[in-house]
Amino acid sequence: MPAIRAARLEWLGSLRFPPRSFPELTPLRRHRNAVSIKDAYSSGRFGLSFELFPPKTPESEQAMWQTVEELTAFDPAMITCTYGAGGSTRGTTLDVLKGVMARHALPVASHLTCVGSSVAELREYLREALQLGVAAIVALRGDPPKGETTFCPVDGGLRYASELVSLIKAEFPEFGIVVAGYPETHQEAVTPEADLDNLKRKCDAGGDVIVTQLFYDNADFFRFRDECAARGIRAAIVPGVMPVTNYTQIRRIASLCKARLPDSFTQSFEAAGADETAQFDAGVSFAARQVEELIEAGVPGIHFYVLNKSPATVRVLDHVGMKRSVV
Repeated sequence: MPAIRAARLEWLGSLRFPPRSFPELTPLRRHRNAVSIKDAYSSGRFGLSFELFPPKTPESEQAMWQTVEELTAFDPAMITCTYGAGGSTRGTTLDVLKGVMARHALPVASHLTCVGSSVAELREYLREALQLGVAAIVALRGDPPKGETTFCPVDGGLRYASELVSLIKAEFPEFGIVVAGYPETHQEAVTPEADLDNLKRKCDAGGDVIVTQLFYDNADFFRFRDECAARGIRAAIVPGVMPVTNYTQIRRIASLCKARLPDSFTQSFEAAGADETAQFDAGVSFAARQVEELIEAGVPGIHFYVLNKSPATVRVLDHVGMKRSVV
C-alpha cells in the first residue's frame, strides 16, 4: 500500500505546474463607462463571473460571504445567484444579491425560471429585482418539479425560456438577459439541431449573453461554439466551469445534467483514491488546464460554478494569471 500511495502522489505531483503568463485580461469593473452586461464581453474585456446559491444555515451563510470576499478580489463582471426548486428561495436569492451589492458594488444577476409561476408572479418578481438594482436576469425554463419527468406550466404561466426572455425584453428592458447553452445538448432536446434552434430563439427574443452548462471536455464547447456561429447566433458564449474537488459529488452532478466525464478526468481521480487532498489537487489541476485552453482559444469570459466555496476557483484563477485588486 505505501508503494501504491507513493505512486499516486508522484503522478499527481506531475500535474502541478507553475502559473502561466497570459496577456492581461481586463475585467468589466475597470471600465467605469460600461452600462450593460454585454459590455463585460465586448472587445478587449474579459467577463469573469461566479455563481452562488442561497445558504440554508447561519454557518453556511458566513462561509458564503467569506467566499464572496475572496472571489471579488478578482474584479468579476457579475455575481449570479440561483434559487431552490420551484422558486422556493426566491426571497433569499434577492437577499444574497442585495448583500453582494452592499458589500462590493458589483453588478448582480438573478436566476428566474418559469417553474410554478404565472406571468403575473414573474412580473412581480422582476419588479422587485429591478427596484433592488439587479442588473441582469438569467432566464431559464427550469426543471420539472421533483418526481415529474415532463415540464408543465401552471395556469397563466410560460412553457419556454424564450417566452420568458420575450417578457423581460418587452416589459423590463432595463435588465440584461443571460440565457443557457448546452455544449452536450439539453437532455430533453429531441436532437442537437433542435436544441440549437431553441437557443437561437432565446437569443433572437433578446438574450444578450449565453452561459453554458458545465462540461469537462473542451472539444464539446468548441464544437458547440462553431455550430452556434453557423446558425447566426451572435451573442457572446461564455463557458461554464465547475472545478471539482470531490469525485463522488461530481459524478452525481454530472449524472443529473448528463455531462460526460472524459477518461483523463476519471483516471486522475481514480489515481487520487480516497485521499481528499489528492482529489482536490487533481480537480484543480484539471480545471486549470481546462480554463487555460479556453482562454487561449479566445473565450470572452468564464463563468464559475463555485458551490459557495472559493479555494479551488482561487487556485485556478491564480494559475491562469488573473490579477487581484489592490485594496
